[in-house]
Amino acid sequence: MGQELFEKPLKIDNRPLWLIVLDRTARYQVIAGFLIICLVLFRLSPPAGLTVAGYHALVLFGAAIFLWVSGLLPIAVTALLSMVMLPLLGIMEAKKTYSLFGNEAVFFILGAFILAAAMTGTGLSARLARAMLARFGKTPTRLALTVFLLSALLSFVMSEHAVAAMMFPVVAEIATALRLEKGESNYGRLLFMSIAWGCIIGGIATFLGGARAPLAAGMLRENTGLSFSFLEWTTAACMIVLPLLFIGFLILVRFFPPDLSSVEDGLKFLNRKRLDTGRIGFDELLTAVVMVATIVCWISFGERAGLAAIALLGTAVLFTFRVVSWEKIEEYVNWGIILMYGGSIALATALEKTGAALWLVGKGLDSFSHSPLAAIAVISMVSIILTECISHAAVVAILMPIGMGLAKSIGMDPKVMTLSIALPAGLAYCLPMGTPATAIAYASGYLKSRDIIVSGVVIMIISWLLFLGSVVFVWPLLGLKI
Repeated sequence: MGQELFEKPLKIDNRPLWLIVLDRTARYQVIAGFLIICLVLFRLSPPAGLTVAGYHALVLFGAAIFLWVSGLLPIAVTALLSMVMLPLLGIMEAKKTYSLFGNEAVFFILGAFILAAAMTGTGLSARLARAMLARFGKTPTRLALTVFLLSALLSFVMSEHAVAAMMFPVVAEIATALRLEKGESNYGRLLFMSIAWGCIIGGIATFLGGARAPLAAGMLRENTGLSFSFLEWTTAACMIVLPLLFIGFLILVRFFPPDLSSVEDGLKFLNRKRLDTGRIGFDELLTAVVMVATIVCWISFGERAGLAAIALLGTAVLFTFRVVSWEKIEEYVNWGIILMYGGSIALATALEKTGAALWLVGKGLDSFSHSPLAAIAVISMVSIILTECISHAAVVAILMPIGMGLAKSIGMDPKVMTLSIALPAGLAYCLPMGTPATAIAYASGYLKSRDIIVSGVVIMIISWLLFLGSVVFVWPLLGLKI
């Protein structure tokens, strides 16, 4: 025991006591200062043109933004706190506030999470990944391309975060089999960046790739009564996704050219793994059938039956045949995101109903009212930059109320504004904390921050320009005119 103490001597903090106390209580000081500022702001009179309820909604909105950006409280807790404060501050009736938690978007994403959990839990997604890689990855470039496209295509039907987590061990196995050195292998960088970019680009293609799309669609429906069908959203998004899949991989190969001539060892390893897993089981087969049937129903009957109803019927089938259990689902479902939905939609509704969103637009973005394209360019750029720093869903929650007010003030189709916020909010390439897909790739040890940032800036600019090109030249052909 004495020897251990000698090897790890106690560290004595020689700073003054007041400095130690300040350092240890820094978080609570920030919270106290935040509460004092909020109390002062709530006591002030509203500015001209804004009702008391609208002013209080705006202060609450600002407080939520601060908590989302600072991370002082979890995102879900901040959203729920906002929901609780709406009736307490007299901004919106309690009955109306809490009823918004039953928004269709909340139940749709719950169903989507359960379907994705079934794909992962039964091993269907891993089986598909290994089969595709072994079948199409015959050369180094083709193997990397298969990783990239497979990550993108799986992100069409699963959360991009889940796809990245599922693809990571498969690619790590390949890297080990190929004896790629961490921090040295260019091909290792290419493989793991292919996961990240594939997930990011594919994740914006449908409602299933991430939380932001259902949240944005839910806010749109609550505030305007308009809605997107599954096919309508996917068609608009794929006008950006398809060219990005082509351009993105070319940029990856340019930045990380393969530095090995053969991937034979990796393919042998994948084939051994495929043999070990054996033939496809009943649970995997049923999950595949339910997933395909659900997507077909979303496309065919989504507007009439509702996306949430179809998703939950699909999950009911999985539970009926005991493909999944509730205990297993609890491990996979991100309950924090679901809780965030209700609070965010309630806060956005309050801003719209009290006129606060429209007032905010008039003060902050009035200079863009003469040019709808300029307004879209600015709000999409803000969205794509913000999403590098905070949660994608938080970006949507912050910008949707402002965007809806802006669309109303300049007479723009609210559906165009919704897409202009939600699609760029999913394109976080530059920083590891921007999206879990990038963080997972960075955790491999093959990449440095510079690798991610430099290439990420290039693809981010191209993504934004492609988005604007779609808004001007392609979306009007789909009936989405600015």
